[in-house]
Amino acid sequence: MKQPSQIESRLARRGEIAAHVQDEALAQALAQAADVTLYMVAKRLTDIVVAAVGLVVCAPLFALIALAIKIDSPGPVFFRQVRVGRDRRLKSLPLLRFENVVRMDVRRDDFFGEPFTMVKFRTMRADAEARSGAVWAQAGDPRVTSVGRFLRDTRLDELPQLWNVLRGEMTLIGPRPERPEFVQNFVNLIEGYEQRHFVTPGITGLSQVRQGYDKCLDDVRRKLHHDLEYIRNRTLLLDVAIAMQTIGVMVGHFGAH
Repeated sequence: MKQPSQIESRLARRGEIAAHVQDEALAQALAQAADVTLYMVAKRLTDIVVAAVGLVVCAPLFALIALAIKIDSPGPVFFRQVRVGRDRRLKSLPLLRFENVVRMDVRRDDFFGEPFTMVKFRTMRADAEARSGAVWAQAGDPRVTSVGRFLRDTRLDELPQLWNVLRGEMTLIGPRPERPEFVQNFVNLIEGYEQRHFVTPGITGLSQVRQGYDKCLDDVRRKLHHDLEYIRNRTLLLDVAIAMQTIGVMVGHFGAH
């Protein structure tokens, strides 16, 4: 019988090593994916419980805020606006925690995510964008009402989004959803911006406790950095820490205008 040459033996050995490495990498990826899946289930259950209880407990506060809004300025109590949610075309969501991710679906649409209608308390005049169209809010924005300024300072205007959380369109902690008009521009101007749609958007997030409202494109770039950091490292412990810091933001009025 012909004995394998030294070169053939080396090649066979390399093949065994490569297969072993691939098996180890696959096992590690599956274990990490299982951890993230467990986290996502726990996160969704937390969202449902907190949102349901919050809507019931906050009902009297909602009534007071609604009355104040109606007295302060004409127009509806609630403000509804289309925002961009999670890109639900992705089939490997548990693996999106990691930095180097290959999208399973490379199709593109205009919004890079699923649009949904976000609800919040109205803080501006009813005709705030009748002439200007979609524009950023600014410091001392004259379109903001007196009651609206207080609601923005305390972030109470975001409370109705508990309904979006209950519906599964949003989560308690995650990157803030943006308007389709802005998303289209940001994707073209900021590399990797669409990656923030890998996860469900939140009422508050890492960006909101580290930085104020956007005033320029550089602010958006910095927020994207925080959002991607959260996506790569998200855990229930981090979510709790962000929730506690959000209370500090509401009390200290950090970043509000």
